[in-house]
Amino acid sequence: MNKRKIGADYEQVASKHLKELGYELITTNYRCPLGEIDLVAKDGAVLVFIEVKYRKTLNAGSPFEAVNAKKQQTIRRVAQWYLTEHKLDDVSVRFDVAGILGNEIKVIKDAF
Repeated sequence: MNKRKIGADYEQVASKHLKELGYELITTNYRCPLGEIDLVAKDGAVLVFIEVKYRKTLNAGSPFEAVNAKKQQTIRRVAQWYLTEHKLDDVSVRFDVAGILGNEIKVIKDAF
């Protein structure tokens, strides 16, 4: 299975988990010229941009370590594009990371 297919499969796993936590999924794989955000959702009145990272084991580090400063910067820029494109100037936003290690999923709210 290629990385893109694996990523899509685990984004679905994360989406299901987030729905169980009360998130309302708005879109998956939002793309713009600056990059991509895996999931966009609402958690109450807050618009949440969510990066999903999967690791089978810790051999390559934790899923959360993969969301480094460069990745965070890209996500912020794409989020700003999303807000501008959807004319959302007065909305609270948050950046979460859904990390999947093996079969265990953990969501860090306000991760960066």
